[in-house]
Amino acid sequence: MSEPISALNHASYEGIAKVEECGLQGMITLRGDLSDKVLAKAVKDATGQKVPGQRQALVNGDTGVCWMSTDELLVLVPYTEVEAKLAAMINALSGTHALAVNVSDARAVIRISGGSAREVLGKVAPVDFAEDAFQPGQIRRSRLAQVAGAFWMDDAETFRVVCFRSTADYVFKLLKVAAQPGGEVGVY
Repeated sequence: MSEPISALNHASYEGIAKVEECGLQGMITLRGDLSDKVLAKAVKDATGQKVPGQRQALVNGDTGVCWMSTDELLVLVPYTEVEAKLAAMINALSGTHALAVNVSDARAVIRISGGSAREVLGKVAPVDFAEDAFQPGQIRRSRLAQVAGAFWMDDAETFRVVCFRSTADYVFKLLKVAAQPGGEVGVY
């Protein structure tokens, strides 16, 4: 059996902000009634977190849960635990109208960190990244230039971006160009 590899083999670039692929991340797409107590317990058992509210990301390291839409969550678990967590989740949701799918190998995660992280992401996504408009614990699904993505803040200077694995190289290069020295705009 072959060993899993990340989309960008831990690519990294340091400019006005650091842009780096995070490596393998366990990800489960969970769809269902987010107010359902059975679903909430399955999320809590898998992550230790409650079901997040609209545009919330409750993430600690490689474990957490992100609100993706009115009936969808992105459940984050360590990559090595995703199959066991998914099986437990499916078992817990038995008899409940819900769908849980391992999407780990279909996605890539890129971190943007440093004092200019807001500026770098602000160049490629149509979102207000001012400190009073976008804060740690919030998530957005949006565009990253020409492709879909989602992003949240781990802390005041760190974003994590999730995109399709098939667009990871494009997104990394896009962020790398946005982070080049001399490209400062000074908006955030």
